[in-house]
Amino acid sequence: MKILFFGTPLFAEIVLKKVMQKHEVAGVVCRSDKPANRGKKMVAPEIKNFALANGIPVYQFEKLKPELDTFRAIDCDIFVTASYGKILPKDLLDIKMCINVHPSLLPKYRGATPIQNALLNGDTLTGVTIMKTEVGMDDGDILLQEEVKIAEDDDYNTLLPKLAEVGGEMLIKALEQIENKTVKFQKQDESQATFVKLIQKEDGLLDFSLPAERLKNMVRAYVDSPVAYFNLGDDRIKVYKAEAVSGFDNLEVGEIYTTKKEFYVKAQEGALKILKCQCAGGKVLDAPNFLNGYRFKDKKVTV
Repeated sequence: MKILFFGTPLFAEIVLKKVMQKHEVAGVVCRSDKPANRGKKMVAPEIKNFALANGIPVYQFEKLKPELDTFRAIDCDIFVTASYGKILPKDLLDIKMCINVHPSLLPKYRGATPIQNALLNGDTLTGVTIMKTEVGMDDGDILLQEEVKIAEDDDYNTLLPKLAEVGGEMLIKALEQIENKTVKFQKQDESQATFVKLIQKEDGLLDFSLPAERLKNMVRAYVDSPVAYFNLGDDRIKVYKAEAVSGFDNLEVGEIYTTKKEFYVKAQEGALKILKCQCAGGKVLDAPNFLNGYRFKDKKVTV
């Protein structure tokens, strides 16, 4: 089938690369270029660079509804969305059938941050859903679902490509079923629906009045963005990898304990063992190297 692909971030790019192995891509619709870094130089999404390098037309629209005639003129059989980040208007969905690749087992974790929330909640199982795209938030009929195990050491950066690879394979199957007219749709159970919100920068603040297990899951979920952090006086310490450990009952919540190679912060239950972190302006370091160079002015987290 010939598809028009809507998607921008890494998840979408991996799915696109996979589906290109079996199907023709008529074009890629992605978010606009954005200013980046201190120079505010405009930077294109990686998926745009990939598409252009492979001779695929790219479309970048701030608003979709005014471009309906453009979409009608594109020679394709179906629309596919994968982490596009915008709601497709009904007038656009009326042009062609549209299916979506969503990284959760719908109706659980509808919304923009399903991968982060699966990690945040300490889930051991997630998955991918291929669904019919509707105007509502991830509420369309399901074509296919497949479970994916979450490893204990998975974080956002390792789980996302796993789900995207599975999603790409599933998309190929779904397109074949649609083409062969063997596809079967299943309604979602609305009573089981859960919704997840966009993640804000302040969500990354580690609150040590929470159990260490919860804090570890925050580190896993936010490792890409916004990155979990805590404050030591005027220093912000970003945490990229951590473990939850028991004990340290003699310490106060937020109190820091270190050896030459190990770095702990007491939580409400247990302690967070910092394995990889970064001070503002510094490099991301494992705990022994961080401790070798960092001078503690305080041994308690600043609230």
